[in-house]
Amino acid sequence: MSNIKAILAACVIATIALISTVTAQQPRAVDAKVLTTAGTAKDAMPGTWLTYGHSQSEQRYSLLKQIDETNVGKLGLAWSAPLTAAGGRGGTEGTPLMWNNTIYQTMDNSIVYALDARTGEQKWMYDAKIDPITPSHMCCGTHNRGLAVYEGKLILAANDARLIALDANSGKELWQSKVADINQYYSFTIAPRIAGDKVIVGVGGGEYFIRGFFAAYNLKDGSLAWKFHTVPPAPGKPFEDKDQEKASKTWVGDWAKYGGGGSVWDGLVYDPDTNLVIAGTGNAEPWPQEMRGIPKSEWGKWDNLYTCSIVAVDASSGKLKWYYQTVPTDSWDFDSVGGFIMADVQIEGRTRKVIMQAPKSGVFYILDRTNGQFISAEPFVPVNWVTGFDKKNNGKPIINQDAYYDQTNSVVIYPGGGGAHNWAPMSYNPNAGLVYLPYSAGSYTFNAAKEPDPKAGGGAHGLGRGGQDKRTTPMPICWRRHADHGQQPPVPGCGQYAVRLQGGYG
Repeated sequence: MSNIKAILAACVIATIALISTVTAQQPRAVDAKVLTTAGTAKDAMPGTWLTYGHSQSEQRYSLLKQIDETNVGKLGLAWSAPLTAAGGRGGTEGTPLMWNNTIYQTMDNSIVYALDARTGEQKWMYDAKIDPITPSHMCCGTHNRGLAVYEGKLILAANDARLIALDANSGKELWQSKVADINQYYSFTIAPRIAGDKVIVGVGGGEYFIRGFFAAYNLKDGSLAWKFHTVPPAPGKPFEDKDQEKASKTWVGDWAKYGGGGSVWDGLVYDPDTNLVIAGTGNAEPWPQEMRGIPKSEWGKWDNLYTCSIVAVDASSGKLKWYYQTVPTDSWDFDSVGGFIMADVQIEGRTRKVIMQAPKSGVFYILDRTNGQFISAEPFVPVNWVTGFDKKNNGKPIINQDAYYDQTNSVVIYPGGGGAHNWAPMSYNPNAGLVYLPYSAGSYTFNAAKEPDPKAGGGAHGLGRGGQDKRTTPMPICWRRHADHGQQPPVPGCGQYAVRLQGGYG
């Protein structure tokens, strides 16, 4: 029996430290029951990392105590393993899994490495050999964020929208399913999640005029179990169910020629307590409202469901249970795909099963995960796109009307660029009641182009080039984080909503 002191899973990256007890015994199979307790006080395999967020609640909180403040300074490098020699391309944004004394690491371009956790020696390498057209049909790089493990299988979401099952011991391919068509600009960057006997994935590609969805596949053979679309079918096409018909009433005009967007490229969790799959959906496409058929006189009146939303469906059937739209009729790429954290917390004297998200919009949302009931929404960076949240309407965001733009009116929006918090994971310490997340504070100038062009960079979203804010007075920031997390007075032009940021939510 020996101790693993550190794990280096990188190309030119630093180390992920992980301490666990290594045994020579036959590993326990990872089934739905094991995953339910993984990363909790009832963990059947402490020291492993069996799912993307460590536990199905995705708290990324370790109960291991070998490393603490008394000895952390003594940690050193145990081994290193360069992972670019085979395949010779790409880096990683993936979270490694740890099972059977083995570290499983995905790389860009859908390459998987299995490393002996004691020595760093490579056990096997698998290259999905993605369609050569893939890099030119994806936004922002051929990233892969990780794997799922279940009953000796590793599940890989390959960049070219194939779902692939591998034997975890040998790397041999067991089955694969074509979830979508890379030639129609669908892709994968997501880490799959296990939900009972199914694996859940969501597609990327919103920049290229797709109709977004997430779907469940049977782990036994890779057959499709169900699919939930985040955007309704084009006008005149049949509805899959009443929820798609409801969504269609929040769109107007000839929006479907641009697909609608609503990709699900990152945020995804399974809640075994409620048997719900909860997904974060991307922004509507193109970004300017007028290009989605919304006349200027009706800006802000069409929500464009289920884009920029937190959507919960029954894990067995894929039927919608509830949704909350974080940014109605989003025009600023504030897609709600940031990672989730689930927890049971005390709120006003009673325990609530909550789901928390800090997406690109710069607002930290807390909902009751059993029914989607709004609990709170508080900015963690300066924001000016929203003036408040209507608690009488389940916390629906009140959009700042001055945040809308077209070809003649440019606006400076906070946050901007890649958003306040993008794909980078966050974590939760249940003992301290604190959430820890990286963030970016800044702004971006938006103005509209004449026509979207999927081959023209920002023009794919319908944005103009070199736009400047033409107003003589910049739009005010509705909230600005104070160092003491204190009360923020109302800002003229931004309504009368004031918030108190809770320590740890920033």
